[in-house]
Amino acid sequence: MASFIPGFEYDIFISYRQKDNKYDGWVTQFVDNLQKELEATFKEDIFIYFDENPHDGLLETHNVDKSLENKLKCLVFIPVISQTYCDPKSFAWQNEFCAFNKMAKEDAFGRDVRLSGGNVASRILPVKINDLDPEDMSLIENELGGVLRAVEFIYKEPGVNRPLTPDDDEKKNLNKTKYRNQINKVANAVKEIIKAIKDPGTGAYTVKTKIIKTEPGTPKPRWKKFVLPASIIIVLLIAGLLLLPKMIKNLSGRLSSYDKSVAVLPFDNLSNDPEQEYFSVGIVDEILDKLFKIGDLKVIARTSSARFKNSDLSIKEIARQLGVSAVLEGSLQKMGNNIRITVQLIDARTEAHLWSEIYDKDISDIFLIQNEVAQTVARELKAVITPEAKRLIEKPPTSNLEAYNAYLKGRFYNNKLTEKDLETAMQYFEMAKEKDPDFALAYSGIGMVWACRQQMGIVKVSEAAPKTEAAITRALELDSTQSDVHSALAAMKVWTKWDWKGGEASYKKAIELNPNNALAHNAYSHLLNILGRPDEAMKQIAIALELDPLNPQIKAFYGIDLMFVHRYEDAIRAFQEALELSPGHGVAYGNIILALYFAGREDEAIERWRKDFKNPEALKVLDEGFKEGGFMGACKKLADFLVELSKTVYINPGGIAEQYALAGDIDNAMYWMEKDYEEHDPNLPYLLSPTNDNLRNDPRFQDLCRRMNLPVNIEVPAATGM
Repeated sequence: MASFIPGFEYDIFISYRQKDNKYDGWVTQFVDNLQKELEATFKEDIFIYFDENPHDGLLETHNVDKSLENKLKCLVFIPVISQTYCDPKSFAWQNEFCAFNKMAKEDAFGRDVRLSGGNVASRILPVKINDLDPEDMSLIENELGGVLRAVEFIYKEPGVNRPLTPDDDEKKNLNKTKYRNQINKVANAVKEIIKAIKDPGTGAYTVKTKIIKTEPGTPKPRWKKFVLPASIIIVLLIAGLLLLPKMIKNLSGRLSSYDKSVAVLPFDNLSNDPEQEYFSVGIVDEILDKLFKIGDLKVIARTSSARFKNSDLSIKEIARQLGVSAVLEGSLQKMGNNIRITVQLIDARTEAHLWSEIYDKDISDIFLIQNEVAQTVARELKAVITPEAKRLIEKPPTSNLEAYNAYLKGRFYNNKLTEKDLETAMQYFEMAKEKDPDFALAYSGIGMVWACRQQMGIVKVSEAAPKTEAAITRALELDSTQSDVHSALAAMKVWTKWDWKGGEASYKKAIELNPNNALAHNAYSHLLNILGRPDEAMKQIAIALELDPLNPQIKAFYGIDLMFVHRYEDAIRAFQEALELSPGHGVAYGNIILALYFAGREDEAIERWRKDFKNPEALKVLDEGFKEGGFMGACKKLADFLVELSKTVYINPGGIAEQYALAGDIDNAMYWMEKDYEEHDPNLPYLLSPTNDNLRNDPRFQDLCRRMNLPVNIEVPAATGM
């Protein structure tokens, strides 16, 4: 056997522990299936070295078959990584894995090669058949010099950690992987690597660099002399001087918007304990919070980057989707009071490591680690850290580690946004407050829970608003430098107190403290539209979309911004994107019906609306109204139905007012809108939305706007699909 690359013995060498093949012949079956897949993938024959009875458990002092040295001269090395493979005393580890890793770094191609698309791949292509113990993961990552990237063949159920087999149902597998697809991934990865080695002329080339030195006496290249007339030289010089400032400005703009941009991917939790997931998530959030404070750096929000947890996409593709030049990834292992954090900053264009570090520390050093990671990332990306930003980054949130741990747990559960999880979050935030009564973020967390409960309709505004305000006020008294606290204060001022001036000041302060606060830009855009300033609103929502491009809430808020300026077709697309990211998203689902109607797509609007009705009686009313008078008729019938229903159960008057407004029943719309005003409905500030366009000339509507200190005489934009 021989590789089709001269000087190499085999194309693929498969390394494994005999223990992993004895039970059911898993490795033998894998090799057979891979061979078939390779035959369907390559035009040429691909030769695999696979020893049915490999040496196992030998020590370095034992006699090793010297022929193995030649067999290791292969293009791609596939180790079958298992619970037994990472054993420093085993033959497979020392004489195959470590030996190939050393050999590949020194051969003509190098261990890491650049693929035709620009990504970088290792010639070590691990196949992983078990989740590993933390010490084994550390061993292999130390040998590789980076995070383990493997094609996973793991079947998982609660308490199950075994190799994936062809007969396993991917629907029952917690990893959702299918054996046939994983085999295909291995074959395709092999194809890419071999193509990069075999045919560098297609744009693929190895990462290794060859430096050519000119020997003494070597003739220098002869350049043909060509002399420009003096007049042309003068013109070119003048033109260059005129264009240079613009070129520098353009270059600077590109550096700030792209080169100085980063996404932080979710860290791998190597603690082998799902209960420690909160800690891994929390540490990433804290690193992000510190990066957010660096105004010269564009940082993607957690909501978008978290979508790539356990993704099979390359770093380059992830970065392309997020619009960044660099990606920070890592792993975390917590054992008692000891933590081990591995971080790597990767250039997304080349997938080269810009910086990496392993921290083996006591948990008391956690704030120092976060500070160092954030500031090092900024320095590597040439971002300027102002003295004020540096002070904020290095300021510890609390001196009590128990309080900090409780806060991380509270934040973890708060992000789940279910009634039960909000209750759990509140318990942890209260615990954090008890451990450290001066911990500002604990009070901020308490305020967040009450605000979420109010927004989700779990509690009434009258109950939630005072408690939200008390918690946020206390948080600001303790620490006025937290952007999220100012953003929460702004939301309370706008949607609870209808204090537009105070709300705008708080949003501006939140953005000043954290220019990367996507949710602050997002909510501020709605305030600006409420105040009749659509141009400014669209600028703010554009920033939010850039900072958090895969956040369904921001996509949905963008759709509402577009409806304010009557760009209904664009709004429909924004709502559809939000629903693709989060099926059933409340804001997107409800508003896409209105957008479809305003865009003239009445039949589609009513069909979507029908799907939303669970009450057969209400559905019957809707159908009768639509049959009698189209969409407006359906709105009128439904509004009358809700009025009758409100006599026995509570119905939000704003919902009734909206239906009458859409039906063109101005008198009834104004009657219920006044009731909504008396209840101080948080949604009433959206008076200038297109739902109420046919009310704008009514003196009662204009009087309501004046009482709410909202603009009255604003020109209604022309409806458009763009």
